[in-house]
Amino acid sequence: MMVAGGDTTESEEFDGVTERLAADFADAVDIETIAELVRTSHDLLAGRVDPADSTTLEQASDNTEQFARDRLLALAKRQGKPAEPWPSVLFLCVRNAGRSQMAAGWFRHFARDRAVAWSGGSDPGSGLDPNAVAAMAEVGIDISNGFPKPWTDEIVRGSDLVVTMGCGDSCPVVPGQRYEDWALPDPAGRPIEEVRPIRDEIGRRVRDLLDRMGVQAT
Repeated sequence: MMVAGGDTTESEEFDGVTERLAADFADAVDIETIAELVRTSHDLLAGRVDPADSTTLEQASDNTEQFARDRLLALAKRQGKPAEPWPSVLFLCVRNAGRSQMAAGWFRHFARDRAVAWSGGSDPGSGLDPNAVAAMAEVGIDISNGFPKPWTDEIVRGSDLVVTMGCGDSCPVVPGQRYEDWALPDPAGRPIEEVRPIRDEIGRRVRDLLDRMGVQAT
């Protein structure tokens, strides 16, 4: 975490995040594992930005709690808590800046609290594709709070399905895991006029996926 004005140490920030997550996951995950996931989540995010860029580094630090929470959800699911787990999907692309973020946005929009979507990248970028964010906003879906992150073992193994989009051999392969590959153009660097049809096709595929999973789409 960022240390502002010397008032809060990094250790104290980690402890605060760990305590908040422990309140939700202590029945499924021991406190040592929670603390370790908080620290490694921070390192995975902070290690992918320029340490001289305080703004970007602070944003990465602020996302640590959400990233650790996602990993804990997946870990708890693998351990059978809750006893009747919700369906979950991991969307993967290369940069986790466009396609996978749009897919997760559509999934959450359609599924609400009836299923869980995670996203990740094989080589995460430092920020979301602005035209992907703008295109999703046009259909009333806000993905601006998303952030590029790597895939992790907990989330891959905790997902019922992994959907890959352009990451090829760099995507994780776990024996026994279910995979689908969606051949879709990368929106990176494209004008918004070209991003819109990619957005719409992702939305169509997500709705079809939810139908196949037996999850009612709103």
